[in-house]
Amino acid sequence: MSSSFERYQKRRLISSYFSVVISISLVLFLLGLLGLLVLNTKKVADHFKEQIALTIYLKDTAKEVEINQLQKSLTLAEYTKSTNFVSKEEAAKAHSEEIGEDFMDFLGYNPLQNSIDVYFNADYVSEVQIAEISRDLTEKDFIDEVIYDKPLIALLNDNVKRISFWILVVSGIFTFIAVLLINSSIRLSVYSKRFTIKTMQMVGATKGFIRRPFIWKSIKLGMIGAILALAGMAGVLYYINKSFPELELLKNQVLLAGLFGAVFLTGIIISWFSTFFATQRFLNLKTDELYY
Repeated sequence: MSSSFERYQKRRLISSYFSVVISISLVLFLLGLLGLLVLNTKKVADHFKEQIALTIYLKDTAKEVEINQLQKSLTLAEYTKSTNFVSKEEAAKAHSEEIGEDFMDFLGYNPLQNSIDVYFNADYVSEVQIAEISRDLTEKDFIDEVIYDKPLIALLNDNVKRISFWILVVSGIFTFIAVLLINSSIRLSVYSKRFTIKTMQMVGATKGFIRRPFIWKSIKLGMIGAILALAGMAGVLYYINKSFPELELLKNQVLLAGLFGAVFLTGIIISWFSTFFATQRFLNLKTDELYY
């Protein structure tokens, strides 16, 4: 009978530990993913900003030396990420492929112009800066027109600010929820041993002596949960980096190491604090209060 009861208690104990580890790992995993999102918000926003092009249409009278000098100066400009010269012949070919027929057969000539596409570094993608660059370019005699998507730039910058703000708000809320969930799981684990705690206290054990094994056990469970969470984060990060290599998520390894370290320490610290206060609560209770 005693052996059966001991096996039952052991199964309950293992089940309690398992639920704590799973709770910690899931919460830390979601918290880590949110951390990855926060760290890479600017990088993702910069990626989209750098896809916006300013197109410079050149007059047919523009000399080759003028075009080469313009492209060279644009390439060397601090605001430029890359430039791409598109001849009128290449533009006509691309347009014909897009519409599915050769429009020059009907017109008898090529109405398109030579052009240069300029892609900016993300820090310069703003309405004011691009408008100023556009004005400077239109002053050149051999440039016919400068075109860029002004509404898209305004919309992109506004959305980036709005999304960044809400990500920070959600991060704060989720961090608070994470602490509560881990704390609740550990409190339930300690609650199942409240009579053991009180028994040790009644035979003269000090509070520090009673707390110590509970804290060490919770720290170990927190470490296991954190390791599982980090493994999940690493898998997600690898998959996203493989699917979207242009984002270069693995480029800043120091930042990633800091995030992984922070998640690991979070699991340990929350486990320590939660166990400390949970055991302290039961140590301060009277014997008859343990049943409520």
